[in-house]
Amino acid sequence: MLLQKSAKERNPLMNRHSISDTNILLYITFAVFVVMYAAAIIFLGSGFLKPQTFFSILNENAALIILSCGMSIVMISGGIDISVGAVTALVCMSCAVNLDFNGGSVLTAILLALFVGLMFGLVQGFLVAYLEVQPFIVTLAGMFFAKGMTTIVNSTQFNVVHEGFQKLKSTRINIPGMGSYNKLGIVVPAYVEIGVIVAIITVVVLFMVLRWTKLGRNFYAVGGNSQSANMLGINVKRTKFLAHILCGLLAGIGGFVYFLHVGSGSPSHASGAEMNAIASSIIGGTMLTGGVGNIIGTFFGVLSLSTIKNIVSSLGLDEAWWTNITVAAMICLFLLIQSVVLSRKNKNKL
Repeated sequence: MLLQKSAKERNPLMNRHSISDTNILLYITFAVFVVMYAAAIIFLGSGFLKPQTFFSILNENAALIILSCGMSIVMISGGIDISVGAVTALVCMSCAVNLDFNGGSVLTAILLALFVGLMFGLVQGFLVAYLEVQPFIVTLAGMFFAKGMTTIVNSTQFNVVHEGFQKLKSTRINIPGMGSYNKLGIVVPAYVEIGVIVAIITVVVLFMVLRWTKLGRNFYAVGGNSQSANMLGINVKRTKFLAHILCGLLAGIGGFVYFLHVGSGSPSHASGAEMNAIASSIIGGTMLTGGVGNIIGTFFGVLSLSTIKNIVSSLGLDEAWWTNITVAAMICLFLLIQSVVLSRKNKNKL
């Protein structure tokens, strides 16, 4: 009984302060996004005031939202996956070759994307969970393997001309009442791409999984303290395994959404996407130490990252280093905030 009580006290899922920490980080992320977007509207003109500007951010980052959600799941459970960007490129190239050279259909391309992501999740999850290899090493190897396989599938960039895929790619979903007038006085309806709908569904489903299911609670418990989770009867290895499987599957889905947006295959696709996914998760309040995070926060983390990039670009600072410096500053700021929250949590445990 005493052992169970001690484990409960150390388990971040059962600790009231841990739950409030998650909410605090979410509120901070949301506030930062609102402040940045409001500042962009005030100081950079009415372009940011148009609804389509916001929806364009969603269109551009739908795949990153999905990849970041998978990254957050792994980070909450105490791991990391730096292969998601390379897996995205492999999915794009595999689907492109399947459609244009192998007589495939949109359905076979979707199934292929899911298969590629799932295989990476299974292999990497097994190595991390059951063979206890460090997640960084495993997924680093996975990243190099995916990059190599992408070049083997096809080494050149080409645009997909498959008719069925082009129809799906050009599909737009108009948002009622959100249009704006162009210079000719004609109303241009605001729209989102199909990938945005997939991304929003992903966010909602994962939010529900983390908040209201046993599996979601296990992710938090294992990431917070795997020894305490084990004493509570949680299968730690299986939980880590499932986290990597879910991340791999989301990498496959995100890869197809990315493919649907760019409409081409290239070995250089999604370069650096894994770093953007990690940055978005951190900005969204997911702690590198595990046990704390929120999918809604990750969603706003992606929007915040994209908004700051748009602001830097609008200021005329088009050089890549300005964007990188700004993103680095944001990450450092949120890491500092997380350190304060972590020290507060440790103080409350004493």
